[in-house]
Amino acid sequence: MVNRFQCVADLQRRHGVKRLCSILGVSRSSFYYWRRTAADRAARQVTDARLAARIRAVHQESDGTYGAPRITAELREENGEAVNHKRVARIIRASGIEGVRLRRRHRTTVPDPAAAKAPDRISRDFTADRPNTKYVGDITYLPLEGGKFCYLATVIDLASRRLAGWAIAGHVRADLVTDALAAAVHTCGSLAGSIMHTDHGAQDGFN
Repeated sequence: MVNRFQCVADLQRRHGVKRLCSILGVSRSSFYYWRRTAADRAARQVTDARLAARIRAVHQESDGTYGAPRITAELREENGEAVNHKRVARIIRASGIEGVRLRRRHRTTVPDPAAAKAPDRISRDFTADRPNTKYVGDITYLPLEGGKFCYLATVIDLASRRLAGWAIAGHVRADLVTDALAAAVHTCGSLAGSIMHTDHGAQDGFN
């Protein structure tokens, strides 16, 4: 539709708006509205381009894992700007940006109800003022061909929101977790004095 409006605009002096709109199957009122709002569209394209650059930066900082909801939250936290999530989603689609989608955790063991749970030392505060002070760990299953799957253990720094360490294995034994923690130590130098948090669930190897 926009291309047809542009065609009318380009040829109107030679052939007239009425004739061109009739040939192209568009109404004159729609064409005049399109022409009248050209400045607003141009301004919106500029702001969209600036927002797209910020979206791309947040997406890259997350190693490609953030989708529209997480990117919107990061942009709002960044400068307190009321960014509309629908607008973010639209720009993401137009820019071809895609977040990595991980499947939900596959429950393979049943926790002992009598076992003592590790205390929530971060009190559900998933923020940190300084790097290497608070981490979150998780284990996610990744389906493979033939009905098989493997497990991904991750360690994420809550200050930078970056992946500090990870490990993949075909099991959920303790060494999967220790390998992920060892990778985090290799990245950060040391985890001494930091807090590691995981949600209580079937895989509580981090606790």
